[in-house]
Amino acid sequence: MRLALGALGVVLMGAGAWLLLAGERVRDPWEVLLWLAGAIALHDGVIAPLVLAVGLFLVGARARGVLRGALIVAGSLTVIALPLLLRPGAPANPSALPLDYVRNWLLTLTTVAVVTVGLLLVRRLRRRGSRPGRQGVPGSAERW
Repeated sequence: MRLALGALGVVLMGAGAWLLLAGERVRDPWEVLLWLAGAIALHDGVIAPLVLAVGLFLVGARARGVLRGALIVAGSLTVIALPLLLRPGAPANPSALPLDYVRNWLLTLTTVAVVTVGLLLVRRLRRRGSRPGRQGVPGSAERW
């Protein structure tokens, strides 16, 4: 499975590179490479250390993986959305950027937070129901 997902990722990166270099929408591919380098530097220099620090110092071991995953997703979404969030003023062509990107970014981050809390609650409920020696509790192996 891991090999198949890795191969799919390589194929998708190749397709993206092909569209980038062969397409007519990008005037200067070096600007895209500069943006990608900045995204990598931001991820490796800011997002990854913060995710590791929060996971290590602020939460217990049981919630660490879920919280780190949520922070990685939220950080990646933020890096992708930064050009739209930080654009200066209104565009000359109002149909070029017609959506409320700040609202949509916040809705997406809220969805990530809700899913994270839901996963943590499901894990907690499963852990409570699987404790040995709890008779009469739904989910307990000794109920019947």
